[in-house]
Amino acid sequence: MPSPAPTVEERIIHSQPSWVIASDQVELAVTKLGGHMAPVTFFRAGERPVQPYYISPWQDENVSVPVPVLAPLRGDFFCLPFGGNTKSFRGETHPPHGEACGGSWSLEGCVTRGKVVTLELGFETRARPGHIRRELSLVAGHNVVYSRTLVEGFAGPAPFSHHAILSVPERERALLCSCSPFWRGLTYPMDFGSPAAGEYQSLAPGATFRDLAKVQSIFRGRPPEDCTAFPTRPGFCDLVQTFERPAKRDASRPSWVTVVNTEEGWLWFAFKDPRQMPGRIFWMENRGRYNAPWNGRNACLGIEDGCMYFDLGLVESCGTNPVSRLGVKTCAEFGGETPVDIRYVQGVARVPRNFGRVRDLVFGKRSVVFHSANGRRVKVPVAHEFLSFEEL
Repeated sequence: MPSPAPTVEERIIHSQPSWVIASDQVELAVTKLGGHMAPVTFFRAGERPVQPYYISPWQDENVSVPVPVLAPLRGDFFCLPFGGNTKSFRGETHPPHGEACGGSWSLEGCVTRGKVVTLELGFETRARPGHIRRELSLVAGHNVVYSRTLVEGFAGPAPFSHHAILSVPERERALLCSCSPFWRGLTYPMDFGSPAAGEYQSLAPGATFRDLAKVQSIFRGRPPEDCTAFPTRPGFCDLVQTFERPAKRDASRPSWVTVVNTEEGWLWFAFKDPRQMPGRIFWMENRGRYNAPWNGRNACLGIEDGCMYFDLGLVESCGTNPVSRLGVKTCAEFGGETPVDIRYVQGVARVPRNFGRVRDLVFGKRSVVFHSANGRRVKVPVAHEFLSFEEL
């Protein structure tokens, strides 16, 4: 039985009214506008707490922004339908990344069950009628956020995604990124940056890659670019996507991505079910946009796990595209009798400063061991079984 509802604290954090909950290890804030999750403080009671998520630099400047999602822009948020949505779809018009990430959420509850505290939020969509319910759970002893999103109604096809954004240190190549094997990687299918609009890209459009460390440059004669270390390529912004086609024998193994902060001695990780979310976008921003509100100062790393064809939106993701032609899903179907249940796991682990980049993961019972390329191992408690609909 659930315990009496814990108190949900309300704070204004970088200009955004937010709900705040906490466990012994983690304090988590979510904006009322857009449901953006940040700041999140891991190891909050220790001497060196970790706040890995990005908060956009214009938050306290009282400036107007061109699209709703940019108003609270920070941390991780849920996008439905994911993408720019510049074209109408079956008579529907959706804002970039959907109404939910720029609209007002409601607090539906906060409950404690044993060692688990869960914040429950709700959002009513209007462009396509439906209800989005988000449950963000913290487990005592775990430096992890367990996210469950239930979509009711919203009948029809749509791309969706989580949209985690990490802050980036000043020192070049201080973050080292690794991910589980993928089937195919593609750079943005057209120009990602428009110099006329004050945006600049460094990667060739429409290129295929098998290794994130070897991605074709837009500059003739330049060797492939390394998209596994950040920040790099100052003055540019780029976006690439990897796609997974999981074999049946690997269906129970989560897809993973890690980012090691070599300056501060920790790694951030995220797990997903690749059958439900075969796409992963890497948005690499290093002061490459000079239009407002970016103004040449924005540096962050977006890791966006979902089911989509780049960030183009409903028409491109739900229609035939070069990836869907090859049998990989780029949109999901919503609106059945049972709500669509989308689960995602994010967390932080302490690592030695000479840990290096992650080479592989071993999933044990309610635990994960991170193996580094330097031969080191770090084991952390994490209930990855949550992705397979097990109780926390």
